[in-house]
Amino acid sequence: MSKTAEQSKPGQRLYLITPPVIEPKAFAEDLKAALGGGDVACLQLRLKDGEQTASDNAFRRAAEALLPVCHAHDVALLINDRPDLAIKLGADGVHVGQEDASYEEARRILGPDRIVGVTCHNSRHLAMEAAEAGADYVAFGAFFPTDTKQPKTRAEPEILAWWSELMEVPCVAIGGITVENCPPLIEAGADFLAVLAGVWRHPEGPAAAVAAFNRAIAKHGRR
Repeated sequence: MSKTAEQSKPGQRLYLITPPVIEPKAFAEDLKAALGGGDVACLQLRLKDGEQTASDNAFRRAAEALLPVCHAHDVALLINDRPDLAIKLGADGVHVGQEDASYEEARRILGPDRIVGVTCHNSRHLAMEAAEAGADYVAFGAFFPTDTKQPKTRAEPEILAWWSELMEVPCVAIGGITVENCPPLIEAGADFLAVLAGVWRHPEGPAAAVAAFNRAIAKHGRR
């Protein structure tokens, strides 16, 4: 990608992921607090009980509580794994892994206007395939150890730098990201930092975490 195209990329932003188990009304208040802390691009609703995806009813209850909060703050709500639920619940898109619905199936269900993002682990090949197919973003990781799930792969910041220089499709960095360890990912060119525990378990609360991540992006990000 040319320098002009690189400079035309939008600013780097925060991408939140829900804890695997939430009480929707209580978490909606946590989300309001987080979004009051600064800029957030989207929230991925990822509900899991161990390796088992939560029931359709759990997603419905969560989406009913969280969609109004997201849209009041101009934040996109994405459903993890389930394009069928994303369209049914009125979400803004879906995030699919390599073992979930395919990109093609998700796009067929959601149509051309909703977001479809794809997990690509640490694979340049998978990322190129997803981008060529039309994915709205590709996600690389895990960059750091995480208690949230057992990562299948480890990725290095170099893959973000390679991608951001070559491609205009945005890339998401995921996996154990905190305020303290995020600068190398921002400097490498991650368009989005996908964060779970680094916000919801921050010792000073989610609003302080979001504010701190935004300060890190302003300090280390694209000028």
